[in-house]
Order: sequence, then structure tokens, then C-alpha cells
Amino acid sequence: MRILAIETSTEYCSVALWQDGVVSERSEKVGQKHSEVLMAMVDAVLKDAGCKIKEMDGIAFGKGPGSFTGVRIACGVAQGLAFGVDVNVVGVCTLQALAEAAGKDKVIAALDARMGELYLAAYQKQDDVWQTVVEPCLCKAEDSPVIAGEGWFGCGSGFAVSELLQQRYAAQMTGVDAQAVPLAAAVVRLAAIEFEQGNAVDAALALPLYLRDKVALTTRERAA
Repeated sequence: MRILAIETSTEYCSVALWQDGVVSERSEKVGQKHSEVLMAMVDAVLKDAGCKIKEMDGIAFGKGPGSFTGVRIACGVAQGLAFGVDVNVVGVCTLQALAEAAGKDKVIAALDARMGELYLAAYQKQDDVWQTVVEPCLCKAEDSPVIAGEGWFGCGSGFAVSELLQQRYAAQMTGVDAQAVPLAAAVVRLAAIEFEQGNAVDAALALPLYLRDKVALTTRERAA
């Protein structure tokens, strides 16, 4: 099976290719230039692997939460590619992609949502299958969900921007990687499971996961 994955929910742009369990990836910190570099990155990944887009069995994308524009780009491009080659798609939560890449079995994943808020979820791996302990949510650090137990590992930019978040879970965590970002390699590994289980959907049904509609503060709110 061949699956192409796209992830553009943060300042990083990444593309990965799954070929029967072997994953190749290109990733670059591009700021807000995802739309300028993404298709060239797709072409490069396919060329490196000696593949063509028409040989893909499915398309995957990081569906969010994350940058409003970035998430829309990933979803739109995934839809376009999937329509073009008549294959189904899988959207993967960026917070679960963080957990997958962490290499730990109990992960609190948190991304900076701007505006003083965080995107947060918690996952635990049991028998090599991720279980959602806390569903993806939008919250302030002081209102972040209570998570039971110890042995958790924190990852994502949410821990970089909020000392309060680190303090809130400090007694329960064994470590933190605040520089971790969701990347396409993790997205494609999770997507491969969904494809194998028959959970892929028609490209027309691909949807981003925003968690909120408001993307900026008003002038008065910024001043406050």
C-alpha cells in the first residue's frame, strides 16, 4: 500500500510517503509559506521514491487543530490530490500525531493556539493501539483538564509558551519535549492503520478540525 501524507498545521511543512511500512519524509520550517512550497515538496518526495501520484492508494492529511490557514491548506490539497487519482482520504488529528512521534506510551499533547489558549489532548497506548484519554479541546492553561495517573510525557509548543501548563502536570510527567511539532511521518503511520481498517472516506467528506471559529483578537481584546 502507498499513502501520501501532508501536514501543514504549524510553521513546519512536511510530506511523507508510506510504502508497505517504509516511511520517507521531507520537512521544512517555512513560516507561512506552505502554499508556496507544498506541491514542490510533494513532487520531491514522490521523485525520491520513484513513484507517481497516480500510484497512490490513499491520501492522508493533518486535519488540525492548528493554524487556521495551515489546516485548510492541508485539507484542500489532500482533497485535490485524492479527487485527481480517485482515492479516499484520512484526516489525522495533529495532537495524536504528536503523541505518535513522541515514542512514549502516555502522552499529553499540547499546541499553542494563540490568544492565550492551548489545543490539548491526552493519549495512552495499550497493546500498540492509541486510546484517547482526553479528547482534543481548546482551553487556557489554568483550565486544562484533570488527567489521572503518573508516567505521562508532555510534548508540543503548548508547553513552550505556558510555564503554568508545565507546573499543572509536573508531578505526573516524566519529561517534556516542548519543541515537538506534528509532522507528516507520524500522520502517515496513523493513517495507514485507518486505511487498513477501512476507515478512509471520500475526498468530498474530508473536514478540518478547528476547535474554534475565532482566529484573532479584536483591538480592544489585545489591549486588555
